[in-house]
Amino acid sequence: MSDFSSCAQAIAEHARELAARGWMPATSGNFSMRVDDGHAAITISGRDKSRLGPDDVMLVDLQGRPVGSTARPSAETGLHTQLYRLWPRVNAVLHTHSRAQSVASRLFAREGVVRLAGWELQKAITGFHSHDSVLEIPVFPNTQHMPELESRVAAWLDDGRPLHAYLIDGHGLYAWGRDMAEARRHLEALDFLLGCELDLRRLST
Repeated sequence: MSDFSSCAQAIAEHARELAARGWMPATSGNFSMRVDDGHAAITISGRDKSRLGPDDVMLVDLQGRPVGSTARPSAETGLHTQLYRLWPRVNAVLHTHSRAQSVASRLFAREGVVRLAGWELQKAITGFHSHDSVLEIPVFPNTQHMPELESRVAAWLDDGRPLHAYLIDGHGLYAWGRDMAEARRHLEALDFLLGCELDLRRLST
């Protein structure tokens, strides 16, 4: 839990840092943080993440509706608020469009999942303690209709499959955590692992 102003400051700072890596080209990507049990701070739609400031972040309720603002939240706000409703432990959600994430989302779309196994860095994901484990990252079909994507997330969970992050075909990666530090660790580790998988595919052809 935190207050809106500190969340907005943290979102802006981390967004600028990751945009500097080229992970959020143009105005892509969106970040959010839980403010309290009923609200989240999220990036305003269409803002350049490389220049993001606290004024580019707004408050929404957990149904994705603006609170005290006429600004328009990210078009993908529903994907963020779904995670906050599902898991009270989640306090930060990050969505980026790095080259590795975007290419992997297309390459693995037909399989519908990226299966990561044997990588030491899997241990960067909370709950994983060995390279011997298998970490599955689903790849959901892209759509501009957010309720459809939300239903695919729900269906994955209804099948009893653990969900630690997900890709959207031709889009990018969603990762989250108990705080901004954990969410960013998950995001950075998964981006690295996706890049490794792409290199293996390239070298094996």
